[in-house]
Amino acid sequence: MLGQVKLDAARTHFLGRIPGPDYLRLLQVSAAHVYLTYPFVLSGSLLEAMACGAPIVASNTAPVREVLRDGVNAHLVDFFDPQALAKSVVDTLHNRLAQQLLRQRARDDMQRYTLEVAVQGYDALLGMG
Repeated sequence: MLGQVKLDAARTHFLGRIPGPDYLRLLQVSAAHVYLTYPFVLSGSLLEAMACGAPIVASNTAPVREVLRDGVNAHLVDFFDPQALAKSVVDTLHNRLAQQLLRQRARDDMQRYTLEVAVQGYDALLGMG
């Protein structure tokens, strides 16, 4: 990638695989978490970013809309519009204080997806709860 795109080496980090606890700390200090998926299922990494309170810019696709709402707990952009993605990321980076409410809502919304809530849902579905 560095051969194709000029990046500021002091501000760009290619980490490769990192241990889970380090990944969570990284999410906690992230200025913007970009999550693009189409048409795949939602991954645990998005839920982890929500739980860590990372400001999220994500694709406005069906799996993402299961947990994120534009302007409520994240910023959603058209998956096929790189200009909108870039603008949303730049806006997120420049308006860090404005992101606080979205970050808090994402953390709060994440509580609906905990293991305990999932087990309770399965128990209720099976008539055990």
